[in-house]
Amino acid sequence: MDSTPTALPLPTISSPLRTIESLPGPRPWPLVGNVLQIRPLRLHQDVEAWCRKYGDFFQMYMGPEQTLVVADHEAVAQVLKQRPDTFRRPALSERIMREMGGVPGLFDAEGQDWRNQRRMVMHAFSPQGIKAYFPSLVKVAQRLQRRWDAAAADSRTIVLSDDLKRYTVDIIAGLAFGTDVDTINGGEEVIQRHLDVILPAIARRTLSFVAYWRVFKLPQDRRLEHSVATVKQSIQDLIAKARTCMAQDPDRSAHPANLLEAMLAAASQPGSGVDDTAVVGNVMTMLLAGEDTTANSIAWLLYQLQRHPEALARACEEVRQHAPDPAAFTMEQMDKLEYLNACVQESMRIKPVAPFLPVEAMHDTSVAGIRVPARTLVWCVLRHHSMADSHVGHAAQFDPQRWLDQGPNAIDRKVAMPFGAGPRICPGRYLALLEMKVAMAMLLGRYDIEAVETPDGKEAEELMAFVMSPIGLSMRLRRHMAN
Repeated sequence: MDSTPTALPLPTISSPLRTIESLPGPRPWPLVGNVLQIRPLRLHQDVEAWCRKYGDFFQMYMGPEQTLVVADHEAVAQVLKQRPDTFRRPALSERIMREMGGVPGLFDAEGQDWRNQRRMVMHAFSPQGIKAYFPSLVKVAQRLQRRWDAAAADSRTIVLSDDLKRYTVDIIAGLAFGTDVDTINGGEEVIQRHLDVILPAIARRTLSFVAYWRVFKLPQDRRLEHSVATVKQSIQDLIAKARTCMAQDPDRSAHPANLLEAMLAAASQPGSGVDDTAVVGNVMTMLLAGEDTTANSIAWLLYQLQRHPEALARACEEVRQHAPDPAAFTMEQMDKLEYLNACVQESMRIKPVAPFLPVEAMHDTSVAGIRVPARTLVWCVLRHHSMADSHVGHAAQFDPQRWLDQGPNAIDRKVAMPFGAGPRICPGRYLALLEMKVAMAMLLGRYDIEAVETPDGKEAEELMAFVMSPIGLSMRLRRHMAN
């Protein structure tokens, strides 16, 4: 018999969880915490500066409420994967939306409501549906082309935010409702005019330390109430019109003509758990999310390309080889624009329009060995590791090639999360990327970019409101000699 002693397994010793209180962080002030140390319109930059000072995990106070800041991309991904069961959108966001008279949609829904609405929205945003809409998307791009032809002929400066919002508004209105509003040529979209009031109000109230509107109303608050009511009524009218069309033509339920009809068809399925109120909320969410995000992403991309002539020249060459004529654009041509797609990805890494994402713990949990009590705010910083040399080589450099390289030079795609991550990743990302590629292919194939400029000629400043936007970018074009 072997007399060698039998090795017993060592007992598992689990490390005790750290507390948020044990973490470093900026020193809070009494009552207001760190709020007065943050510039509301530069909130993202101030928190990112604290990340560089205090590390990937630290504490800060939004008023009296303790907040865990998470800037490690792997930890952020794990947090986002645990939505909607462990983490949710901050309850404050839903409360503010309801106070404004709005109807929360997929963006704010939680639990089973979120699952029911997610099925409806994903049905509407399916790649097949977006591909079917592609000819209409190209039509809007050609409309923008004619506007820019006139600007180039007159040597007129183009205000990028204005023209790109017109482009995205026309796309969203057509895709969502099947209506051709043509804001590019001066048409008026009533809903959009009121959204321009609602969007800044959401950002302003979310970041406000004092909820004064619960006590008294300023003129801007009364304008907000009017705009919210008008948008809700307009959407309800559109729903009624869509239901009438679907009743008159039953085939539209099986083959919806637009996203609104697709959502209504999905909502009408047995056991959908979705009613017209949820449809209203998701139409409003689609409008809110579909304008500023894509328009500002295109503006940031143009700014980056103008500052990097070699990348701009290579993108132009690719477009002029594979997709030279906007009138003949096809999905197959868009798929061939691999370098342009790399430019899009690289620009979103450096200038993501959503550089952070706050969530709230629904019950006691932990993040990266840190105890997180229920209802604690967890501030996920999405632009930290993606701009760190330790995770991306020469991270501050605009280098689209890193998205095409294989092997050791390839970028870890998980470091950048411009559309979020996990089950609640942005459902409109496929449409947004396609909008960007079509607009850029139209521009790069037809024009030479003379300038993309800031008001003071310096670096473009980042403004954090509903999304992170460049301040005051303008562009000057001339027709390419071959066109």
